[in-house]
Amino acid sequence: MQATERVNVLGIGISAITMSQALAIIEEWIVQRERHYVCVTGVHGVMESQRDENLRRIHNTAGLVTPDGMPLVWFSHLRGSRHVERVYGPDLMLALTERSIEKGYRHFLYGGRVGVPERLAQNLTQWFPGLNIAGTYSPPFHTLTGEEELRTVQTINVSNADIVWVGLGTPKQEYWMKEHLGKVAAPVMIGVGAAFDFHSGLKKQAPRWIQRSGFEWLYRFMTEPRRLGKRYLVNNPLFLWLILLQTLGIKRYSLE
Repeated sequence: MQATERVNVLGIGISAITMSQALAIIEEWIVQRERHYVCVTGVHGVMESQRDENLRRIHNTAGLVTPDGMPLVWFSHLRGSRHVERVYGPDLMLALTERSIEKGYRHFLYGGRVGVPERLAQNLTQWFPGLNIAGTYSPPFHTLTGEEELRTVQTINVSNADIVWVGLGTPKQEYWMKEHLGKVAAPVMIGVGAAFDFHSGLKKQAPRWIQRSGFEWLYRFMTEPRRLGKRYLVNNPLFLWLILLQTLGIKRYSLE
């Protein structure tokens, strides 16, 4: 498959795609049995990568880095990729699971607190009757031992999953997918973070008009100020400043 065009956002290659293009690419990987991982990335992931060179490289070697937030969509438009749409993790999960009814794709849910992937599986199968959830696993908070790690990979592989949804949050899920590329037999791993909590019913999503406005961060901050305050109040202004410097050519970034 031809490499997807990327937009350089502070040294992260954001895939210049629409939702339909993302679905087509992922489905081709499944058909061809090509192994890839997908980073669903917004401002948070981009800013974490400014502080972590390994995380930046993990993004830039991903099969896709979808524009999860509106600021990345707007910057892509500014850079000439006017067709780019938001490819939001929770929406990508719903779109792929819906298409899976006809295609017969098998899904494995890896992540979330105890009971969360099971609740997510229950909701998804209610919304999309006939959906094949091949397995679920909520990993412990401690680092897995070698034996636990081996058992986990075996559990995923025995399920014959086509897509492994990873809900560990950034940057943990990106590191997990990169480490398990080649170990996990499924063609596709997709890191979707908060989608596990949203679709399991543990957390409420922002209304669509807020999502489209670019102020979803404010909605989430107001619902979880203690947990998300530092992320948004520090990352967002710094992101805007660095984007200004990049746009003016004062600061340059490489995708290497």
